Amino acid sequence: MKCIKVIKAAKSYELGDIRRVDNAEADVKVSTGYWAFCPKSEWKALRKPTKSDQVIDQATDQVVELSIEEKKLARKKKNK
Repeated sequence: MKCIKVIKAAKSYELGDIRRVDNAEADVKVSTGYWAFCPKSEWKALRKPTKSDQVIDQATDQVVELSIEEKKLARKKKNK
């Protein structure tokens, strides 16, 4: 299995689309010039969004980073 990414827009594909396909199919699509190989990490990043460690302070409407202790406390509450 290989990951391929659209590098030229076509009517059925948008620029930047990433797909995971068989090796033979990937080789054929890349040879057309509309697709290029990309790392698996890019494909994974689209499927599983990362969790943010930031919280919006409602009093000031500013983004605040959580401290390590606050993160540990949140995990403990979540597991119970």
